[in-house]
Amino acid sequence: MLAHLAEDEAHLADLFDLDNATNERLRGECGLLQGIGVDELVFGVPNFRIINAAYTYARPEGSRFNGPDRGAWYCSLEIETALAEVSFHKTVEYQEIGRFDDSVVYEALLADFTHEFHDLRGDSRFASCLDPRSYVASQRLAARLLKAGSVGVIYPSVRHSRGINLACFRPAVVGNVRRGDAWRFSWSGTPIPRIELDQRSVKPRARPRRG
Repeated sequence: MLAHLAEDEAHLADLFDLDNATNERLRGECGLLQGIGVDELVFGVPNFRIINAAYTYARPEGSRFNGPDRGAWYCSLEIETALAEVSFHKTVEYQEIGRFDDSVVYEALLADFTHEFHDLRGDSRFASCLDPRSYVASQRLAARLLKAGSVGVIYPSVRHSRGINLACFRPAVVGNVRRGDAWRFSWSGTPIPRIELDQRSVKPRARPRRG
């Protein structure tokens, strides 16, 4: 993409330097971020850059279980919940500009977890951490858990009925990251998008061999 903006090779080199200087993942991998140390990030495993990006690109206002200085790996136990979560957060962006007219493709990422997570399901003490409109209580809880050495939390989704989400605080705990199917979200004037499986991403199934 940057090559299309460059006038010559020297200009392209300057653009790459500028892009790298503002790349939070690269800054994190060089130990230049306050919220997460380079010793916590992962290297040399498949898709390690994707894992590191989840922790080095935090939203300015934070998310449900992380503040603005440090991200987390968020995922769902069911694809339907993941699609509902993506749909909600992307729609919020369009609400801010008052325009619902776009089509984007998101690729699912699969990961394995074998550690024990703090379980917030069915515990009324953490009801405020599941407020659909506020992250204040949940971010406070996450900060305490992170300081205490927790690897993350498992909690009910507030965007999809009966859905379950997981927020992992530690990059090293995110295992075996691999790519799944892709899904197209299309907004056509309303806040509710049409969600369809992108057929180009569907991997062909192996045919059974005949003996």
